[in-house]
Parts: sequence; C-alpha cells; structure tokens
Amino acid sequence: MTKVNKKYKDRLFRLVFGDRRRLLDLYNALNGSHYEDPDALEITTLDDAVYLSMKNDLSFLVNGVLNLYEHQSTYNPNMPVRGFFYLADVYRKYVVEHKLNLYGSRLAKLPAPKYLVFYNGRKEEPDRKVLRLSDAFQGGRNAEPCLELCAVMLNINYGHNLALMEKCQRLKEYSIFVDTVRIQCKKTSDPKHAVTKAVDICIEKGILRDVLVIKRKHYNHFLCTNLRDYT
Repeated sequence: MTKVNKKYKDRLFRLVFGDRRRLLDLYNALNGSHYEDPDALEITTLDDAVYLSMKNDLSFLVNGVLNLYEHQSTYNPNMPVRGFFYLADVYRKYVVEHKLNLYGSRLAKLPAPKYLVFYNGRKEEPDRKVLRLSDAFQGGRNAEPCLELCAVMLNINYGHNLALMEKCQRLKEYSIFVDTVRIQCKKTSDPKHAVTKAVDICIEKGILRDVLVIKRKHYNHFLCTNLRDYT
C-alpha cells in the first residue's frame, strides 16, 4: 500500500485558496454573491490556534459575517468542537481589536459565524452534511445544551458537489488534482513516481498550473514524503 501523509492536502488547500482573489472566488461560489474587490475580505486566519495545537485553515470577515473554512482529508466528527475553539479565539481577538465593552449596558455586536468543512477523504460521504456541537455532549441534543455550533461539511471529492465545482474553477481543479494523485498512486508502489506523474499531467492540462509549476520541485519532494490516504 502506498502511504503518504494527509497533511499535504491540508497545506495545499491553504496555498490554493490563500490568495485573496482565489478566496473571494470561492466565497462567491458558495454564497451566490458577486464581490469583485479582494480587499473586501478582512483575513482573520490564526497562525497557531491556542488549543489542541491545531491550525485554522482560512478565516475571514466579509459583509458582517465571520467565515471559517477548514479542510479535512479524513472524516472527523469533532470538527464542531474544534470550530468552537477556533471561533472563540477569533472572537476574543475581535473584541480586543475593536475595543468592545462586554461589561457595559450596551450590546456588543459581533460578526455572525459561518463554518464550512471541505472534505475529500476516502470514506464515502454525501455532498453536504451538518455536524453539530451538541452531538458531542453527554445526553446529546436531548439534554437541551445551552451551546450549539453547526459545521457544514461539503464533500469536494471529484464527482461530488458538481454545481459548486462549476461555479468555482479553482475548487474543481483542486478536486481533479487530488483525484489524479490517487489514480497514479494505485498504478505504482513508488510514491515519488506517482506524484511526479500526477503533477506533470495536471500541469499539461492546465490544472492548478500556476501553483504546480512554481512549486513543482518542492511538491515532488513534499508530497512523496508526506502523503497518505490514497489507496
């Protein structure tokens, strides 16, 4: 079995959509909006989350909404718990930066949260699935907990969420690239050859070409030594 570390997909996802213009395109595709100015996004991504030694993939403010985008290459039912910690840290930072008084008689206004998980693991999942924080509590939702957080998980494996893919070419190309790597990994026991072949195929077809051409040498080494979950 060819084994490669799943972290490459997490990091690649951040690289593919880390640019404001690309991130805005993804946001527009998801929300049916037509924003054109990348500066409309206020990036709030945390370099290092305080809890669980995790990283927040992408988070940003636009039109009064705090958007948190996470990538997962394996199914993880704990995403709402992780999102709760992430959002708490982002809101804490927001309160400080905007000098909001949480002890006064006036209501402190906060941006509304929206949490999306982009999933492309091997486990078969529907196009869309809602994961809830309350499911993690003892007693579940029947206990009527005072806290709730919903993470909308979108399956971005090739062949899923076709309408969304057509709206965001970048997301479609990312999906095709991951699928191409998987296909090549099945054809050989040599991960270096499989990754090199997949990168070459995608560059030739114009798939994520801007990223792969510049990072070809880096990714041929990085993907081969750090990938898994392809067989």
